[in-house]
Amino acid sequence: MNFPLFPDEASAAARQTDYLYCALIGVSLVTMAVVFVPIVIFLFKYRRGKKADRSPVHLPEMKIEITWTIIPMIIFTGLFAWGTEVFWNVERPPANAMEIDVVGKQWMWKIQHPEGKREIDELHVPLGRTVKLLLASQDVIHSFFLPEFRIKQDVVPGRYTTLWFKANKLGTFHLFCSEYCGTHHSAMIGHVIVMKPAAYEAWLTQGETSGTLAQSGERLYRELGCSGCHENSTIVHAPPLGGIFGKSVPLQTGQFVTVDEGYIRDSILLPAKDIAAGYTNDMPSFQGRVNEEQLQQLVAYIKSLPAPVPNNSIQEAK
Repeated sequence: MNFPLFPDEASAAARQTDYLYCALIGVSLVTMAVVFVPIVIFLFKYRRGKKADRSPVHLPEMKIEITWTIIPMIIFTGLFAWGTEVFWNVERPPANAMEIDVVGKQWMWKIQHPEGKREIDELHVPLGRTVKLLLASQDVIHSFFLPEFRIKQDVVPGRYTTLWFKANKLGTFHLFCSEYCGTHHSAMIGHVIVMKPAAYEAWLTQGETSGTLAQSGERLYRELGCSGCHENSTIVHAPPLGGIFGKSVPLQTGQFVTVDEGYIRDSILLPAKDIAAGYTNDMPSFQGRVNEEQLQQLVAYIKSLPAPVPNNSIQEAK
């Protein structure tokens, strides 16, 4: 029977993490040996009744003090810098990542692909492509944990968190919730299935879908009446949403905020929190009217909206 010391390394981040972990263990073992080996030797050599030379020894105390201060400081500062680099890489998703939405709830992972495919407790991804997960919780704190990828991210109610990876190995790998989330926490498990790109594209077309994530968001956007205010309304003065994602917008307070997924989510549920400059708080809250999956659909639709074309550009085109 095979008992591996580590799980499979299924991503580039896994190898970086393992190298750092082994370095920390190695330095810790050396440090422990430097401290405890002399203690054990002196314990026997100078025990009571043992004939040993106990005459005072004059040592260069200042040199010893400087040596055992400077050398450990250099070693552990280097480890800190190394760990910072690994953390920085893990926490900053690349700009060209494929985005997949994940909702944690008691006790399952509900996953929505941008093409409209949905899964429960399974995540299909293509080999060699960067995947960014937009994580949300519908109830309590969960933690999305992929041990073979060496990544983990808490999923907190009321906010979005992100996680990214690039699978470099085909196969089926574990998916756990590593935060106690209720009586059936231990059953909140699943799998990540890494497929060849062609097989992944074929899998996306299997079964029935209700359109892409953005198309589902558009239907919901119109059902909720959002288009009546945000699309050239003559009654309600609401900000246009086309091309707004990723832009920096001014608020009534004089501050600026970057429009990201979290800002859009808060604007839907807590419209009075950050009011855009030049507008009044006329929008009702949709708290309790849309769930986390629907919020992600609305976010996907707003992200897909193109910037409006200026009138002079239209005239020039004519």
